[in-house]
Amino acid sequence: MRVRIDLMWQRLSFRTQLFLPLGLSFLAALAMGGVLLQTFATGQLADENEPGRRSTRTVAIALNSTLSASDNPRKMLDAFVHSLGNSSDIQFRSVEAGPAPILKDGLRGVHGVPQWFVDLIAIPDMDAASPVLIDGKRVGDIVFMPDMSADLFEKWIGFLALAGLVVVLMAITGAIAYAFAGSAVRPLRHLGDGLTRMRRGDYTMPIPVGGPPEIRQSCEEANALAATLAQLSQDNRDLLHRLVSLQDDERRDLARELHDELGPLLFSIRAGTIALSEASTPVGYLDNSAQEVMRSVEALQQTNRRILDRLRPLYIEELGLETSVQTLLQNFRRQAPHIGLTANVDPDLNGIDGPLAQTVYRVIQEALTNVLRHAGARSAHVQATIADEALTLEISDDGGGFPADNVFGRGLTGMHERARALSGSLSLLRADDRTYVRCRLPVATMRDEP
Repeated sequence: MRVRIDLMWQRLSFRTQLFLPLGLSFLAALAMGGVLLQTFATGQLADENEPGRRSTRTVAIALNSTLSASDNPRKMLDAFVHSLGNSSDIQFRSVEAGPAPILKDGLRGVHGVPQWFVDLIAIPDMDAASPVLIDGKRVGDIVFMPDMSADLFEKWIGFLALAGLVVVLMAITGAIAYAFAGSAVRPLRHLGDGLTRMRRGDYTMPIPVGGPPEIRQSCEEANALAATLAQLSQDNRDLLHRLVSLQDDERRDLARELHDELGPLLFSIRAGTIALSEASTPVGYLDNSAQEVMRSVEALQQTNRRILDRLRPLYIEELGLETSVQTLLQNFRRQAPHIGLTANVDPDLNGIDGPLAQTVYRVIQEALTNVLRHAGARSAHVQATIADEALTLEISDDGGGFPADNVFGRGLTGMHERARALSGSLSLLRADDRTYVRCRLPVATMRDEP
């Protein structure tokens, strides 16, 4: 039970945790004031009316003495009762009128005082009835029936003053607490938002420094941490950029070696085979062997061109990125006629060159290779657009998707590193029975680089 209460308390906001004890404290103070009022009001009312009770007994003694000495006590008693009137607190009640009424019953409907407050006050016992005797026979009582309306109204005004004071103090304290909570919560909210941005990799916006000294110090430390992480992130991107550049250089050198060394050799073998085949008289197995050599050489040349294309698509610099992507799509359609491929390629891609163009081409190439080899898809779509100084790529297919525990394979991991090196992002997701490879790359930064 205690654990549940602790959990519920921890889920409350800071303002609620601050105002709830304050409100309960003021309510407790108000209840305590009511209890004290009820406790002390009884004794106070009794003390205030004690002189009246003594006067009642004194009047009864004097009246009995007068009646005992009078020749006509009944007439004397009537004259005394007439002299009392109806406004006096001292009244004569004859035996025929029955017992004296309870004092509290006479306080119903006191003007300006709620009945619940009258019932709350413990009215003291004001029983001060003194018997009146004529010829030794009791004919009535002298009773003390004070009018306590003014006293109750006074107590009610005091209770209202106490309640008003508690409400005013509660409002003032609440306003101060609210202002204090705002001055403390606002910097904490800024700190939390800043840490969230840092967790997402955004270190550019500093956290506003404010609030108490402890919170200000935390904000300053968080800003220092953000600056350090930003520098580390920039260093990491620079390192990745250099690594990608080195990989491209190695690919270019290897492609040049294959093109300059292996290409001429394959061409010489093919030319020699053709010359040998034309110079000699066709003889059964020799002719078949020459044809086999020709087919093998052609296969090797195609493989060499495919390897060269994957190592470094030389025609990006010659034809432009958009044309190169279109050529890549045409080759995919020839290799996979069973997959319906649609595309939306922005012609402005021809204005992109350098590492950015290489990355765009590689991402599309790697994604389509995965579609061909692993997806088992019937349709695929490629979209490449430039908008708001950013280049967006999206390659989707309706294949079987990717394993939950192996999102990025080796090829896409390399593309992810390329995207990070260019301050971009690469994501892989599954939605609406389709698999999406999405890449976003900044264009302005790359165009500004030498």
